[in-house]
Amino acid sequence: MQWTSMQDFLTMRGYGFYVWGSFGACAFGMLIEPLWVRQRLRNIQSRLPKRELNG
Repeated sequence: MQWTSMQDFLTMRGYGFYVWGSFGACAFGMLIEPLWVRQRLRNIQSRLPKRELNG
């Protein structure tokens, strides 16, 4: 596709809302997943009994 202006690129012939919305949803998921995994890991680690290594 060729666009004649930035406005044409952003609107993508009427599908811009869906295209940019899907990019936004994907970016949000990619940003939030590592934070979610780290939180779950800390939660699991806090539930495990603390062990001291002798030696």
